Amino acid sequence: MLFIAGSACFLVAPIPAFLRLVGPAVDGAVFFVGSLLFTSAAALQWLETVNANRGPAQAAGQRLKVLTFEPRRIDWWSAGVQLLGTLFFNATTFRALQTGIESPSYDRLVWRPDTLGSICFLVSGYLAYVEVSGHLLGRPRRTLESAIATVNLLGCLAFGVSAVASYVVPTTGDERNLAVVNTFTALGALCFLIGAALLLPQGARASATEA
Repeated sequence: MLFIAGSACFLVAPIPAFLRLVGPAVDGAVFFVGSLLFTSAAALQWLETVNANRGPAQAAGQRLKVLTFEPRRIDWWSAGVQLLGTLFFNATTFRALQTGIESPSYDRLVWRPDTLGSICFLVSGYLAYVEVSGHLLGRPRRTLESAIATVNLLGCLAFGVSAVASYVVPTTGDERNLAVVNTFTALGALCFLIGAALLLPQGARASATEA
């Protein structure tokens, strides 16, 4: 649900009509709130990953772990890099709130994806895809888990395109390809929203299996 809410924020905030309706300050706040929701969801996913049941060998009543070092686990890398990426987006969207509203570039640059955050998302999404598909470049299996990993990877790619297109020329403050930035930010958010929504039936299946 946190991923769904965060994705919804990033889906509506890039829409020019929404910006005109609420103004740049509120629009920037929507991006920032969305980034916080992403971080909250990624943090919970990280905790779920590092505390995953390893079978009968895992001691009953084991304490909740917050940090582990398990470099041989691909899900450990994926969850950790994703969480790091959301922190970069927190910093980027917070800085956007501090930018002077009177700035001529602010209305056109409500939110510029941080390059490091986009790279983290791409790495995390690809690792999750590889874990589910079992191949570095193979076709995904026809499963719900594969559909989630695939649509999330597409969202990461869209965010990456948005980050590249949002380059600002330092001398003029003009932004290239504003339409591309808005379109791919919203498209990436839509993919993340779909992937998050698909997690709901996956979670229901897992709960039914455990029961």
